[in-house]
Amino acid sequence: MTLSWGNIIRLGLVQMALGAIVVLTTSTLNRLMVVELALPAVLPGALVALHYGIQITRPNWGFLSDTVGHRTRWIIGGMAALGLGAFGAAAAIPLFETSFALGLTLSILCYGLIGLGVGASGTSLLALLATATAPERRAAAATITWLMMIFGIAVTAGVVGSMLDPYSHTVLLRIVGVVVLGAVAMTCIAVWGIERYVQARPEPETLPFREGLAEIWSERTARHFTFFVFLSMTAYFMQELILEPYAGLVFGFTPGQSTSLAGAQNGGVFLGMVLVGLAATGFKVGSLKAWVIAGCLGSAAALTIICLIGQIALPLLVPAVVTLGFFNGMFAVAAIGSMMALAGQGRERRDGTRMGLWGAAQGSAAGVGGLVGAAAVDALRAVTDTAPAFGAVFLFEAGLFLAAAFVAARVMERSPALHPTLVPGE
Repeated sequence: MTLSWGNIIRLGLVQMALGAIVVLTTSTLNRLMVVELALPAVLPGALVALHYGIQITRPNWGFLSDTVGHRTRWIIGGMAALGLGAFGAAAAIPLFETSFALGLTLSILCYGLIGLGVGASGTSLLALLATATAPERRAAAATITWLMMIFGIAVTAGVVGSMLDPYSHTVLLRIVGVVVLGAVAMTCIAVWGIERYVQARPEPETLPFREGLAEIWSERTARHFTFFVFLSMTAYFMQELILEPYAGLVFGFTPGQSTSLAGAQNGGVFLGMVLVGLAATGFKVGSLKAWVIAGCLGSAAALTIICLIGQIALPLLVPAVVTLGFFNGMFAVAAIGSMMALAGQGRERRDGTRMGLWGAAQGSAAGVGGLVGAAAVDALRAVTDTAPAFGAVFLFEAGLFLAAAFVAARVMERSPALHPTLVPGE
C-alpha cells in the first residue's frame, strides 16, 4: 500500500521537527555567539559549515536504510542524535565564558553530531517517502513536507526568540531542552507503524557500501542528476549570505527592513511551493521536469533584475526579491518531487542510496554556495564599487540557474517517472 494523505502529513511532522531543531543552531546560537559572547562571526559560520560538511555521509545512511532495513529506526535514531547535538551546542554557550577551548571543543563535537543526525534522519525519511508515495502524489507530498518544515522553522524561531528575553544561560538550556524533547517525541509518534503499513521496509542485504554506491554511480541518470542537484543548489544558496547586506549597502535598508525582506522572500517561496503542489497534483498541469526548468529560468530572470535595479538605484528590490523567492520555491519543490520520483529508477532497493547521494550533493552545495557568494563579493568590492560587485555575483548566480535548467532538460528527458503521459518502453 502507498502512503495516504494522513500518513504524508505525519511524515511532514518529522520534517517540522528537523527544522525546529536545526534553526536553533543556525540562528539562535549563531546570534548568541556573535552578540552576547562577542566572538568572531567566522566561528559560528565555520560550525554551520561543519554541519553541512558532515552531511557528505548521507549516502552511507541511505545505503544502510536500503540494506539493513528499518528506516523508522534510522529516522528516530537520527532525530535523537540531532537533539543531543543541539542541546550540547547550547550547553557550550555558557562554557565559552569560562574556557574558550572547552567551549570550542564541545561545539565542534556537537555540530558534527548535528550533521550526522540530520543526515541519518532526513535521508531515511526522504527514502521512505520516495518508496511509499504514489507517483501522482509526489509533488504534493514534497510540497506538504517542505512547507511543514518551513512552518517549524518559523514558529520555533518566533517563539524561542520571544521566550529568551530576558536572556540567561539557564533559560536557553531550558528552552532548547523542551524543543529537543518535543521534537524527538513528535518524531516517534509520527513514524510509528507507517513503515509496516506501507510494506516499504527493504529486506536485509549484505553488500559493502562502496559496491552499493558504485552501482548507483554507474547509472547515467543518477550520476547526471547528482550534478544537477549540486549545480542548482549552489545557485540557490549563493545569495543566502549577501542579499541582506546588498539591501543595506546599495538600497539603504535598515536592519529591520532587511530582516523583513528575508520574510518577504520566504513568503514568495511559500507561494511557489503551493503553486507547484496544487498544479502538478491537484490539476495535473505540467510535468515535474517542466516545473523544475520554469523555476530555474524564472530564478535566473529575477536575479538579473535584482542586479540591474542596483546599478540604477531603482527602488524595486522588495518585489524583485519576492519574485526570486517565488521561482526558488517553484524550482525547489519540483526538484524534491523529482528526487522522490527518480529514487526508484534503476537498480531495485537502492532508493535510500540515491536519496543519500543527492542529499550529500545538496548539503555540499549549501556550504559551497554561501561561502563562494560571500567571498566573491568581498573580492570584487576590493577592486570595484559596491553595486557592481554584488551585481556581478548575482549575474553569475543567474548563469548557474540557466546551466541548471539546461542540465535538467537533458537529465530528465523522457523519464517516465517525470512524465506521467509516458510509459516504459516508449
